[in-house]
Amino acid sequence: MTVSSSDFLHLPYTPDLSEAGIAHALRSLPYTFGRVGNSPYDRLRRVVASVAVELAFRRHLSQLNIPFEVKGAMPFTDPDRYDVSLGGHRCDIKSFLISRREQISEMRRHPEVMLNAPALVPSDQYAGDGHSDHDLYLFAFLAGLIAASQDDLKKVIEAGQAYYLLHPMPQEWCRRLNWNPLGPLVLKSESQVELLVELSGQGANREFLTRTLSLPPKTRVVVEDVFHSLAALHVNHQPDARVGIYSTAIQETHIIAPFDWGNIHVYGMDIHLVGYISCGEFRQKSSQIAPNSRVFQFNHTQAKNLAVPISDLMPLSGLFEKVRVWEANKTL
Repeated sequence: MTVSSSDFLHLPYTPDLSEAGIAHALRSLPYTFGRVGNSPYDRLRRVVASVAVELAFRRHLSQLNIPFEVKGAMPFTDPDRYDVSLGGHRCDIKSFLISRREQISEMRRHPEVMLNAPALVPSDQYAGDGHSDHDLYLFAFLAGLIAASQDDLKKVIEAGQAYYLLHPMPQEWCRRLNWNPLGPLVLKSESQVELLVELSGQGANREFLTRTLSLPPKTRVVVEDVFHSLAALHVNHQPDARVGIYSTAIQETHIIAPFDWGNIHVYGMDIHLVGYISCGEFRQKSSQIAPNSRVFQFNHTQAKNLAVPISDLMPLSGLFEKVRVWEANKTL
């Protein structure tokens, strides 16, 4: 029995989901690779959205008393990444952030429009994810607004809404070829007001390292912590002037202009879990979607994808019934 729009699971969105997504996005920066021509802020907002959906899904499972496990990432990928496992079947949730207001309105009025969307899996991910045929793909849509432009960010600030300004550091700072200390690092701001600056990166053992410090106007501040890589800087409000950071190892000052900060906060509204399919069935049924194709989720796909129609997925209610059977059989 394939899925219909009445089978979709609608999960509530709470602000802490965005906060959890941002925390994960910071940790994932050294392990995420952007595609050519893709904005790092777009990529990070998709990470935020993806983590938000996964956390909401886990909460839903807990509320239904459906047993699940959380498995760690595959080697050589983000070590802070985890997948849900249901009855020993690894579940890879593929979620899509929908941020166009007209599209969000249409999804609310006519949820069946999502049935016509493709359930996308990027070809390079499919080739390298290590899934068995018994593992599962789950698909979800997160309807949420973003404030990517300076005008939208200004409206968010004036309305007193949450925002998170981030500046990803260049490759030579974030993905170091020689694993030696970057520092001492020295920060300086040309702003007229004090800034709180948070540095995120990795220490000697590649552990996540973060430090928040006060940056007074036009004053050099030395960072005491020993960073071996620096992934991003975050500021508590938009600077009115340039911020510079100097590394003795790289022997250069990286200058960040006032508009070189991006807001990665996602203003989530609705989560729709639309269905699932086994990886084996996906392999048999999927067809290719070429790069630069227009689909429901994107004006232009960035990469080659494999896809089946959402309408070919199975309802999640049936999966939850199977999980209870799987768990019962494990105890026999």
